[in-house]
Amino acid sequence: MSLAIAYSRALAGINAPLVSVEVHLSRGLPAFSLVGLPEMAVRESKDRVRAAILNTGFEFPTQKITVNLAPADLPKEGSRFDLAIALGILAASGQIPSKELQQHEFLAELALGGQLRTAKGCLPAALQCGDADRSLVICDGNASEATLAENCKVLPAATLSMVCAHLSGQSLLLPYKSEHKDRKQTSYPVDISEVRGQPQAKRALEIAAAGEHNLLMIGPPGTGKTMLASRLPTILPPMQQREAIESAAILSVSNEELDITHWAQRPFRAPHHTASAVALVGGGSIPRPGEISLAHHGVLFLDELTEYDRHVLDVLREPMEKGRIIISRAARQAEFPAQFQLIAAMNPCPCGYLSDPRTECRCSADQIKRYRARISGPVLDRVDLHIHVQRIPREELQNNQSAATENSATVRARVENCREHQIARCGTPNARMSNQQLEQHCKLTETTKTLLHEAIEKLGLSARAYHRILKVARTIADLEASTNISDAHISEAISYRVLDRH
Repeated sequence: MSLAIAYSRALAGINAPLVSVEVHLSRGLPAFSLVGLPEMAVRESKDRVRAAILNTGFEFPTQKITVNLAPADLPKEGSRFDLAIALGILAASGQIPSKELQQHEFLAELALGGQLRTAKGCLPAALQCGDADRSLVICDGNASEATLAENCKVLPAATLSMVCAHLSGQSLLLPYKSEHKDRKQTSYPVDISEVRGQPQAKRALEIAAAGEHNLLMIGPPGTGKTMLASRLPTILPPMQQREAIESAAILSVSNEELDITHWAQRPFRAPHHTASAVALVGGGSIPRPGEISLAHHGVLFLDELTEYDRHVLDVLREPMEKGRIIISRAARQAEFPAQFQLIAAMNPCPCGYLSDPRTECRCSADQIKRYRARISGPVLDRVDLHIHVQRIPREELQNNQSAATENSATVRARVENCREHQIARCGTPNARMSNQQLEQHCKLTETTKTLLHEAIEKLGLSARAYHRILKVARTIADLEASTNISDAHISEAISYRVLDRH
């Protein structure tokens, strides 16, 4: 047969659209043409495929070879099509049966000696391959990642000859069975009981975890802001199956390695304050996910918030509202999910010691004003909780009674119960309630309305801040298993707007 078709998968954001690798052999001078919008790494596959076929013991056809990667208007990148191209050439030249190609999809790079190498984005490809009811043949180095897609039959192989033997029925590839599919992973190397003192900060952290609220901690250096933030994932509810798969799929298409042993733990991303806007939201000529997408269903921690470029922080405004980011380029457009929980930390002034009882602040009022102006009002408006983190007294720091402090498992149990109640009530955490749901589930009494309206007038709050106070109050009431929002709940929610009070 002079025509053969093998199937593979491209990358488009976190999607893996099907690519039909059509191979045609015809009369004429020996030539190898590759069409279908291939970029440089794909065009270079001609040399890799030729060497791999010859070194595996097959014959490379001395005919005119035309390989079409369809659909032709979809850009193709990377070396992921090598295996499909090689098998298409072998099937078209009659060296392996072409019928079995229809039941499989192939995703691997070829070494010159015929060995298979790993390819990026195997998990999205496995998910959509399973939906198409085909088996996925990949490099054995990608097998653990691909088997996270429970609907897909994954067939790992080490060499091109093993794949050919499988398709010829001589030696079948065995489906891979992963040992790391259990997503109920709640063991962490840190625990919230290790934090001495800071009852108000721990309370704010629990409220933030229960309602998925954004949190800003303000305090002098060394008061434990980073320590508190790093322990937020330990009190968050375990991810649902869909959430864990989405988070793992983003890591799969990024330039980072997916840790298969902790794939179901909520991500914690802490980029340095020198990070660019592209590093945070994603981008590049070939769009790649940024830190906000890598923190999907997890925590994005921005330490030293005022040291970030103001433009860099402002690019977070839309993703914080919509939970996704669309990256547009001249040739293509990619959409990445970005439903993250923002936790930030900053000093109260340039020297860091404003209101510190031990060290005198040397900053002027104008310096403090310019320092805080590095964070725009619209960004602060999207942060639900602003709290002061005070210095811990020396006696309390030296008191070794951490056993009496609640550990992460105890706090997480309360947070899980609270979150389950929110999901049952409106299908989303309180921080992501729509305005209609807000009106339905955050009804106030006349006295509570008066209290909130007075606070709005006195603090000059925006409509967004008003809604966020209501959502925080709803979370506080849920933690107490209260049906109604009381004056105490509203008062506590208002108390977490430190920067508005100043």
